[in-house]
Amino acid sequence: MSVEENKAIVRRFIEAYNSQNLDLFDDLVAPDYVDHTHQQQGRESFKRLFNLAFTAFPDWHENVEDIIAEGDRVWVCVTATGTHTGEWNLSGGPLPPTGKKVAMTMVFIWRIDNGKLAEGWEVDEDRDFLKQLGIIEYTEKGKKLFPEDAG
Repeated sequence: MSVEENKAIVRRFIEAYNSQNLDLFDDLVAPDYVDHTHQQQGRESFKRLFNLAFTAFPDWHENVEDIIAEGDRVWVCVTATGTHTGEWNLSGGPLPPTGKKVAMTMVFIWRIDNGKLAEGWEVDEDRDFLKQLGIIEYTEKGKKLFPEDAG
């Protein structure tokens, strides 16, 4: 597939995510998909992860800021926004809704094989995301060291 076709697949995937259309995942994600970030394998595991996100952040939306492709790899930078209105299941247990709006920049790297997402990596700033939700707060020392982040 061409790099333009690979970019189109990623754009379709993000559109499916934004519209919460998991049916399109069957067309866009390989059955043996490998999620390196969340250490999961399989399209169904990937779908479960998205269902958890849809429950916690039903208005989550990703806007593509930049997309680059070379060979079978596609890098995409998105600005994501959402409101935490549902329970979010973290590895440490469920987090009740905070009602807080969050915004973050995320970078995804996908390997495309036979027209489907075959592998994926995610890079984002978890600390800032958790701070926006009010889950973490700086200590007094942290507020002095990072005053621009402590507000």
